[in-house]
Amino acid sequence: MSEEAPAGLTIIEKFFGLLLVVLGAIVFYYALQTPRLAGIGFIFFPAFGVFLIALGIFLVLSKAE
Repeated sequence: MSEEAPAGLTIIEKFFGLLLVVLGAIVFYYALQTPRLAGIGFIFFPAFGVFLIALGIFLVLSKAE
């Protein structure tokens, strides 16, 4: 027998995933808009934004079991 995850847990997981997508988009946008961001920050912050977006999409699409 398989038990399903509680509804509250699934809702919070989806909400947290959407929050990560929005936060990742904000980080990515501001990293590209900041002209004084030089060196490793120019690569790190957009990559971190893309990572947050991917993690958020994964949480939204995953199925809690």
